[in-house]
Amino acid sequence: MNPLWRNRAIGLALAAAIYAADQWLKWLVVERLGLKSVGDNLYLLPFFDFTRTNNFGVSLGMFPATSPEMRWGLVAVTGLISLVVLVWLLRERKLGEILPLGLVLGGALGNIKDRYEFGYVIDFADLHFGEFRPFMIFNLADAAISIGVAIILARALFMREKPPAPHSAGEAPSPSENS
Repeated sequence: MNPLWRNRAIGLALAAAIYAADQWLKWLVVERLGLKSVGDNLYLLPFFDFTRTNNFGVSLGMFPATSPEMRWGLVAVTGLISLVVLVWLLRERKLGEILPLGLVLGGALGNIKDRYEFGYVIDFADLHFGEFRPFMIFNLADAAISIGVAIILARALFMREKPPAPHSAGEAPSPSENS
């Protein structure tokens, strides 16, 4: 396998791993730990609990699906976004650009599966410091999407390739600039 397709395969494997881990954690929380109803809570640490909630919206609960048409509309829109991310992943060459797309893709597929099956996304991770909650209750898919997007943005802002330095007349470019 050539290095280009190896990188893409790694990105797709990461997406599959995120999807599988997200679905397994949701199953564990609901079925094994018994958090079946909204508000069910399991204390884990002084700053982290599992608290069951159902997210009918998208990011941060925005655009809640209040009807079957809106539910399927969200499934379609998020599915289309996932398809765009997949195509983007398959067009990239560098592993550093592929991995964050794999995080986004795997997380998106995990949440799409929930919305398709239940009409909402199961959220349970409740990070808090006393009454202060820096995030809404979330799941592994949400975390993967957020981390992937943050990496993509950081790379876009801080890791731009520098243009070659201009040459004076009669000066030959250095060997590294020719490659």
